[in-house]
Formats: sequence, structure tokens, C-alpha cells
Amino acid sequence: MQFFIILIISGFFAGALGGLLGIGGGIVIMPILRLFVGLPPALAAGTCIIAVFFTTLGGSFRHYKLGHINFKSLVPVIVAGMISTAVFSLIFLYFTKRQRWLDLGTGLTFSLVSVRMIIEGWAQFSKRKAEKAVLTNIEGSLLGKIAIGGAAGILPGFLGIGTGAILVPAFALILRAPMKIAIGSSLACFCTNAFLSSTFKFFQGFTVLDIAVPLCIGTLIGSNIGGMLNKRFSSAVLKIMFGIVFLYVSFKYILLFFGAAL
Repeated sequence: MQFFIILIISGFFAGALGGLLGIGGGIVIMPILRLFVGLPPALAAGTCIIAVFFTTLGGSFRHYKLGHINFKSLVPVIVAGMISTAVFSLIFLYFTKRQRWLDLGTGLTFSLVSVRMIIEGWAQFSKRKAEKAVLTNIEGSLLGKIAIGGAAGILPGFLGIGTGAILVPAFALILRAPMKIAIGSSLACFCTNAFLSSTFKFFQGFTVLDIAVPLCIGTLIGSNIGGMLNKRFSSAVLKIMFGIVFLYVSFKYILLFFGAAL
């Protein structure tokens, strides 16, 4: 029972962070499954993506209610992302026989996400300006949206973690969407990717439902609260803090790879 409660709390924490910052929460859940619970890389990826799906589901719902999502403008991103997720879910099956490479991929991805969070958080903190979002649709060319969606499908399919590190900056910096719209749209697009990746990994036999269920309960509750906090809470300091913490976590993953390689 104590372990069950710890998983719910961990899921809640990951979901709240995901709803607040527009990420799937995998940056919290994956280290817990891999380093604390001790799951092998492939099982950790398959179990993580299920919990991440519930993070994006709850966060998307909350951001949609807040008026931060226009699904019509996201169709090219969603379709391209689903195709990419399916392809890399099949590639994932190949690497399950070379699982230490999944650790390396996760570690490198986490390091990029962490650096992005620190830089973005510091930029927000320095400006100290609240952003007012007016338009909810994501503008941009069809080709650009397809390219962004295709890139975003790689991580959930291959590593079982989120695409907020790709979608949020792509929407905000390339397509010039307001930050709150970028965060809500990121969760909406990633929700479909996470669902597809979860389905693949479940039928491939890489999920541990006894661990996934309490995580999902926590993430679903936490993501709704994180989405509400997004309306009134400055995420700059959180981004800096978690960026530093998970930069350390990324090094732990890379060390796991080199430890297995020796």
C-alpha cells in the first residue's frame, strides 16, 4: 500500500508539472521507474508512456476549457505525429534487445530538455512580463506543421517520453504562438501520440499495469491542477529549478549506459 501511495504522489507531481509547463511529465516519471522502481529501460518506457497519456489527457482538457486550444489548426501536426509515432514504435522494438541504448537516448534527451527549461525559464524571469494570449489557433504553413508533428512523434514512439521539448518551443518560437497557446496545443498534439505509443507498447508486452495504474491516477489529477495553475502562476522559477535537477538526472542515465557498456 505504501508503494501504491508513493506512485500516486509521483504521478500527481509529474502531472502537475506537465499541465503547468506543457510537457508530458515523462521527465519525472521515467527516472522514478528506471532509477527508483528499478524497471529495465524497455519496461520503463512502456509503462511511462501510459502515465504520460493521462497527463496529456487531463492537461489538454483543462487548457481547452481555458480557451488555449484550437484543434482545427492542429490537425496536420497531430496526423504527422501519429504516423511518426507508429514508425518509431516499431523501431523501439528493435532496440529492446539493446536496452542500454535506450538509457543513452533518454539521458541525452533529458539533458536537452533540461537546458531548454533553464534557458527558457531565465528568459521569462528576466522579462517579468505576463503574456496575454488572444488567438487560440496555431498559424503557420502546412509543410511546417507536418515537419513539427513528424519530429514530435519520435520521442514517444522510441523512448516513451514526452514531446513538450519539441512542440512548445516549435509553436512559440517558429510559429510565433503565445506561450499559453503553445503549452495547451503541445499537450493536445502529444495526447494522440502518447495514446498510439501506449497501444503499441502494451501489445508489444512492455507495460507493467500494476505500476501504471496508480501513476495514471496521480497524473490525471495533477495535470488538471497544473493546467489551472498555468492561468495564474509564473512558471519561470520552476523551469529553472527543474531544469537543474533533471540535468543531473540526465547524467545519471548516461552513466547507466557507460556502466552497462563496460
